[in-house]
Amino acid sequence: MNRLPSWVTGLIGLVVLIALWSVLAVTVFSAKGSGVPTPWAVLTQLGDDGWSFYQPLIAATLGEALRGYLVGNGLALVFAALVLLVPPVERIVVQLAVASYCLPLVAIGPILSLLFSGTTPMITLAALAVFFTTLIGALLGLRSADQVTLDVVRAYGGGRWAELVKVRLIAALPATLAALKISAPAALLGAIIGEYLGHIDTGLGIAMTVSEASVQVPRTWGIALVSGLVAGLGYGLTALVARVALPWARTTTLSGGDR
Repeated sequence: MNRLPSWVTGLIGLVVLIALWSVLAVTVFSAKGSGVPTPWAVLTQLGDDGWSFYQPLIAATLGEALRGYLVGNGLALVFAALVLLVPPVERIVVQLAVASYCLPLVAIGPILSLLFSGTTPMITLAALAVFFTTLIGALLGLRSADQVTLDVVRAYGGGRWAELVKVRLIAALPATLAALKISAPAALLGAIIGEYLGHIDTGLGIAMTVSEASVQVPRTWGIALVSGLVAGLGYGLTALVARVALPWARTTTLSGGDR
């Protein structure tokens, strides 16, 4: 299996998963109302609903997730740089990040819905969902800079700002982009949870709630699959950006594996 291309192993895994789903749907969960439809029933419902049904839902949720992604990751990168420039604030920043990570989104969602209107709660939850991951990834990357190179900058009279701009930012790119990849699905999840708890009219989370309340099981599963596909595309696009921006990282990994 290790000699097969990654896309082949991924395809095999997908086929096995669909086969297992089909078997369980017609055996263990075959009773009516079990909540587990067959893959074919879900695909049929997806075809019946069509792009006209999903396009406004995806556009609404994706817009919320994207804005939360930009806000949360932007703040995480700013605070990571601040920690390197002003070390005494590290403890406060890390404690805030841990608190934001430990707070359940479903617990603070209703509070945000009471405080804000429109899509602000969804954007806030999406931002909270990505803040911790990106902050830690960026900090690890910034601190992975080569010590000898940092000593050269200091020898020429450079301070923390010069170290950050000339050395640490480049060194932090692999770890930061890896964190940004993980953050893409997390932002979408935060937006969908916000839609469950918020007061808006459209979105994947709203559609899933309505279809579940109407006992439209295949549609509920279809919306869940579409949500997963959108999250996977977000991860894949970020991974593509990372591969284009960091060709040397891929080369290093391959040569390391050859050894």
